[in-house]
Amino acid sequence: MKKYRANRSLAIFACTTLAMTATASHAQGALATSDDAGARIERLQQQLTEQNQQIETLRQAVADQEARHRELQRALGQEPRSVAGQAEGAKTADVDSASDTSQRPVRVGTAPSQEVPPLAMAPLFDQPGILTPKGKFLLEPSVQYSYSSNNRVALVGYTIIPALLIGLIDVREVKRNTFTGALTTRYGLSNRFELEAKLPYVYRSDATISREVIVGSASERAFNSSGRDFGDVELAARYQFNDGGANKPYLIGSMRFKARTGKDPFEVVTDCVTRCVGNTTGTGLPLDLPTGSGFYSLQPGLTWLFPSDPAVFFGGISYTHNFKRSNISRQVLGGEREFIGTVEPGGIYGINFGMGLALNDKSTFSMGVDLNSVGRTRQNGTPVAASVRTQLASLLLGYSYRYSDKTTFSVTVGAGLTRDTPDLTVSLRIPMSF
Repeated sequence: MKKYRANRSLAIFACTTLAMTATASHAQGALATSDDAGARIERLQQQLTEQNQQIETLRQAVADQEARHRELQRALGQEPRSVAGQAEGAKTADVDSASDTSQRPVRVGTAPSQEVPPLAMAPLFDQPGILTPKGKFLLEPSVQYSYSSNNRVALVGYTIIPALLIGLIDVREVKRNTFTGALTTRYGLSNRFELEAKLPYVYRSDATISREVIVGSASERAFNSSGRDFGDVELAARYQFNDGGANKPYLIGSMRFKARTGKDPFEVVTDCVTRCVGNTTGTGLPLDLPTGSGFYSLQPGLTWLFPSDPAVFFGGISYTHNFKRSNISRQVLGGEREFIGTVEPGGIYGINFGMGLALNDKSTFSMGVDLNSVGRTRQNGTPVAASVRTQLASLLLGYSYRYSDKTTFSVTVGAGLTRDTPDLTVSLRIPMSF
């Protein structure tokens, strides 16, 4: 009996030992498996964190693009389209994502801290690229310098008197320097309609090297003259016809009226002893240079804009009608006046086109071509003998830098492509919005 009890105790001890050994082995295996699973979970969590960061970056970029698109629509006169459906879809997606990952924080798309307004093209022509928004006021001081050198007196723009005097003198060379400072204001009556007023101040300086024909002199001499005064005031209105969009240009119509508030070409004193006709001692050139054209004019035009990120293509056509004046006489040296009669400058057909390119979020570069065809001038219903149709063409390069949300600096350089066009034109504009 004792032997049986001893064997039974030994058997129980052996079974207990085996059970403890098996339990320890199973615990070690389970612990190893748990360690591998924990590592995999950490890797998965790290991947999820990286994916969440990428999604957040994409959402931020989408929010920035959406803000710029809304601002561009608002500047072009469109009401920003509703994005409630998109926002609702994004909210639903965020809720689903949050429900799947309830144990980890998820950041939904956040709006940018500051909306960046759209870039304005560097202005090349008198037509602005984007209309002034409703209720906004824009003030644009500007200064322009132009230089031209011609070997004959020609009808350039609104120069009338030299064209009427060809035949009395033989002009060999004219060097002309013109400085024009202007203050332009624009106001948006609506997102599609704006008004503009422009007040210029002109300083001109001409140097003419000529030889008189009637006296038979073979020697040349220089004749200098200058003038400074307010120029011709301009009033303009513009209206945006359509909304534009993808593969559809924006169309803007304009109407510009130019008064004759500047110094009249027929009011300045001409260099003659008694009368210009039959005079053999004077040059026939004005002693004081005019700062205005002396004629009222009306210019309808149509401008188109075609956005194609990152560039904007633009162009326009116009026609300038100059109203004739009757009973014109000009003042000559000595106080007398010479009767000229009725003068009607020729109409001007204009076309321009170009491209604006965004360099970054603050700078744009533009280049374009401006073409104008000036008709013949008529005196007393008959074309002036020395007046011919004149072709004017300029190559323009512009650069614009947005100094702040309300102020922009724009520089334009123009080069004449024909003999009658100014050789060089440089202008600086500083539009400021309020």
